[in-house]
Amino acid sequence: MPTRDLRLAPASPEDVVSALAALRAEIGVPAMYPADARAEAERAARGDLKDFRQDRRDIDFVTIDPPGSLDLDQAVHVASSGHGYIVRYAIADVAAFVSPGGALDAELHRRGLTFYGPDAHTPLHPTVLSEGAASLLPDQDRPAVLWTTAVDSSGEITSTTVTRAVVRSRARLTYGEAQTALDAGSAPESLTLLADVGRLRHAREQERGGVSLAVPEQEVVRRADGGYDLELRRTLPIEEWNAQISLLTGIAAAGLMREAGVGIFRTLPPAASRDVARLRRTAAALGIEWPEDTSYAELLPRLESRRAAHAAFLNEATTLFRGAGYLAFGVPGPDGGARVGLPADARHTAIGAEYAHVTAPLRRLVDRYGAEICLAQSAGRDVPEWVLAALPALPGTMQDAARRAGTFERACVDIVEAVLLGSRVGRHFDAVVVDVDGGTRAGADRPGRARGQVMLKEPAVRAAVVGADGAELPLGERVRVTLAETSVAERRVLFTLP
Repeated sequence: MPTRDLRLAPASPEDVVSALAALRAEIGVPAMYPADARAEAERAARGDLKDFRQDRRDIDFVTIDPPGSLDLDQAVHVASSGHGYIVRYAIADVAAFVSPGGALDAELHRRGLTFYGPDAHTPLHPTVLSEGAASLLPDQDRPAVLWTTAVDSSGEITSTTVTRAVVRSRARLTYGEAQTALDAGSAPESLTLLADVGRLRHAREQERGGVSLAVPEQEVVRRADGGYDLELRRTLPIEEWNAQISLLTGIAAAGLMREAGVGIFRTLPPAASRDVARLRRTAAALGIEWPEDTSYAELLPRLESRRAAHAAFLNEATTLFRGAGYLAFGVPGPDGGARVGLPADARHTAIGAEYAHVTAPLRRLVDRYGAEICLAQSAGRDVPEWVLAALPALPGTMQDAARRAGTFERACVDIVEAVLLGSRVGRHFDAVVVDVDGGTRAGADRPGRARGQVMLKEPAVRAAVVGADGAELPLGERVRVTLAETSVAERRVLFTLP
């Protein structure tokens, strides 16, 4: 699921640091690893590669990530096959470091995900693994799950194999470095071919009715007068093309799982009509033209993340991905009942295809299990018992982690927006009412007053609004609101509509 990428300037105010610490404690974002789990990770990091693996250190893999990233899950190489392309995707082999049922494994199930905040991230795995022995850092021999996917000249998958291998990345590229090389014509052939495959796969995605969100990075920076502004980093084409390689692999993984009759899919139902309607009102608030006869999927290619209003819309569009979940199948049902079957169509609607998480095992627990199922199916052997034993509970584990991560992200947005608007209390802003509560509750301090959400164009903020006594909020209409209060500690921004 796309998420907002928020950043605070390096020197964050003390109240922000305190608010984020309190938030992590409230939600239960774990700060420390138990001593036995940490010791297990350190021992695993010192181990060697004793199991049988293909030696694929001959492949010129590279990683492509945001600047400063050290938890490198994926390394890629693309070659021409003469009538299409061979996409080789090396994924960090976390199973080489984690013993099923051990102390570290238990802690990973407790965490479920890496939690990303505007000031720092809380990793799923101890950094001795996630930023060290398990990460596909350059010029290091690393264990990997190697996906080899053939695609034809139109970008359609023709075959997929998965095996364990030893790989050695040649370079750790940032998105900016990769894009600059492509634009200058100095990129290696593999990177040029990656761009070709990315374009083809994006075209196939649009044909399937899928959508990709180019969510820009946002950073809150301090002005000379002590106030704050929101700066946006536009996304680059290479980010979309690189993401398409990950999506290609996830779709191939789902195909292998369906063949095996056992697996775990990432699913997403169609967006709720209320969410789509609210997003249309958000577009109006931001001055984005969205004709009634144009679908959401048709609108997205027209947007440019370098434009502030478009970037704000793309951030708000992440709300359409609510309801994403996991479906485990081919395993005993509740209380050991009949095996859970797989529906004829279990698509992820935003991708427009069946899809499984397998490409980010350093940051998501479920990917380690998905990879093992695909390795077994590709080799024609049984899925390991430790994987089958964990599958029934895995959707619940991941849903709980996703719920906490979503709550954390939304609260972080509230904190960041309180910082951004903190010096502007009492000022008036043009906005559009994009949502209203079902009733007229406005909190204990404002009983009987209608409450909803407004979207500002400048700065691009969506926040709570309360109306005048006894008056309804004019849903979808342009209004002039007053910033009544902000609180970093309470994670609150509130506007009033006279």
